[in-house]
Amino acid sequence: MTDDQIPHAFQVDLRGLVDLLSHHLYSSPKVYLRELLQNAVDAITARRATDPAAPATVRLVAGDGRLRVEDSGIGLTESDVHELLATIGRSSKRNQLESTRSEFLGQFGIGLLACFVVAEEIRVVSRSAGAPDALPVEWTARDDGSYTVRTLPGGARPEPGTTVHLNARRGTADWLSEERVTALAKDFGALLPYDVRVGDTPVTDRPAVWERVHPGPAARRSALARHCRELFGFAPLDSIDLDVPAAGVRGVAYVLPQAVSPAQRAGHRVHLKGMLLTDRADDLLPDWAFFVRCVIDTDSLRPTASRESLYDDERLAAVREALGERIRGWLAELAAGDQERLRQFLAVHHLGVKSLARHDAEMLRTMLPWLPFETSDGHLSLEEFAQRHPVVHFTESVEEFRQVAPIAAAQGIGVVNGGYTFDADLVRLLPRVRPGTSVAELDAETVTAHLDHVDAADELALSGFLSAARTRLDALGCDVAVRAFLPVTVPALHLDDRAARHERARAEEESRADDLWTSILGSLREETPRARLVLNHLSPLVRRLGALEDRDLAGTAAEALYGQALLMAQRPLRPADSALLNRAFLGLLEWAAHPSAASEEGR
Repeated sequence: MTDDQIPHAFQVDLRGLVDLLSHHLYSSPKVYLRELLQNAVDAITARRATDPAAPATVRLVAGDGRLRVEDSGIGLTESDVHELLATIGRSSKRNQLESTRSEFLGQFGIGLLACFVVAEEIRVVSRSAGAPDALPVEWTARDDGSYTVRTLPGGARPEPGTTVHLNARRGTADWLSEERVTALAKDFGALLPYDVRVGDTPVTDRPAVWERVHPGPAARRSALARHCRELFGFAPLDSIDLDVPAAGVRGVAYVLPQAVSPAQRAGHRVHLKGMLLTDRADDLLPDWAFFVRCVIDTDSLRPTASRESLYDDERLAAVREALGERIRGWLAELAAGDQERLRQFLAVHHLGVKSLARHDAEMLRTMLPWLPFETSDGHLSLEEFAQRHPVVHFTESVEEFRQVAPIAAAQGIGVVNGGYTFDADLVRLLPRVRPGTSVAELDAETVTAHLDHVDAADELALSGFLSAARTRLDALGCDVAVRAFLPVTVPALHLDDRAARHERARAEEESRADDLWTSILGSLREETPRARLVLNHLSPLVRRLGALEDRDLAGTAAEALYGQALLMAQRPLRPADSALLNRAFLGLLEWAAHPSAASEEGR
């Protein structure tokens, strides 16, 4: 073998590795305590696999920049110490009890190394339960990468188990204070299966609140609500049990008492075999379930290398689907048996249910009598609205609905505001879950067709005003028509569907484009769709304006009606619309102040 073929071992810079752990792998120094608890619990689990009657205790003693963690676990021999504690990347569970490997919390073998995030020295004293005649062994490591191993007298640790001693590095003593250690231990280890204490203070609180026996349903709801306030800081509208044995999940979901944005990141708490993995899991539930916060304990999900989040794999996808089914089932149960509670829930979280119903026909069918929609008849469910109207019309935007809703209601047209999130999609799905229902998007032609025509003589009497109005508004891509409709307080109605807006936008782009784009945009030209200003012949104002003989004044009045109709529709104004409103306002002021206009008015 030549020199360049001789294998060499990697040289590990422990200081650099500690920096990597503290600044890149872990989000906070607090994980050191999780690693200590994890090692202690795994050691006890390993011992109990061969001796079920073995003690199962973990004791933490903190203060003065020091921490001592004692466990009654399987312990280590001197050879174990050299092989496992001093070899970075090897797990002490890797070659032990493979048949019970799923019971262990640790999976990556980093272990005690994480303690260097807060400690400059780690000392481990251990005695093996598997080798009763072996003497206790002491392993001492420093953050410069050096370590020593020595055998101790039998009295140094009479019973099997392990004790870990930490000495804080400069500036980290607070992490080893009794108050901080107690808080961290309770946060990480409240659901651990063994007796864990900091001094005399119990850490574990089992069984979990959702698994306890309560005197009755009311007492259980009260206990869960108290747990939610302590954990998440809010009083829940309701709680949903998440006991899904097939997915290896046990827990509870709490329904938020106020509406939240679907984009807001969730803060679900996930425990892995009792140990808190993360309190910021945002991919545990389907996206539509943004109205709950949950806490679960699982033995089936895989953690990432830092053990601070979940590994996104098929197993997590299956759990996500199972939990989503449980929340769906809760909604169905409310619809079937507790409708008042369902109404209270939908008053706050109808958006989440609508999001679910878009992709779940059965949920849409179940929720149809309960989900609220804004309609021309007021706020109603789609079921009730469809019973009132043979054709369910809908608009694609809030602006379209606002401009036509009063007129449509007066003419008996049923219109649903589809401008809110998910609403138009759900209206389109209505025929699938309610056979025989007709659904159509409302456009300007449909509204105009439902308005009453005026007599030919009346329209002829308005011909001069109509001609002036059409001349002024033609440049804005707007036609003018006259109809009779209620209410009479609305002098003019501006109808502008998506096709008309698309054509107007195309024309505006064409006017600014070069020759090539002008040719392309010209090929997209639509001949028919234009906005429409519908004058109300029943309005006394329109009749008086129709009698104006001054053509310029009639045009200015038509522009004012156009601007007023736009404002009533609450539609965003284009620069051309704003210029028209300004011109019409100034024109009317000038006419009102003109001496000849005043004298004519006096006659």
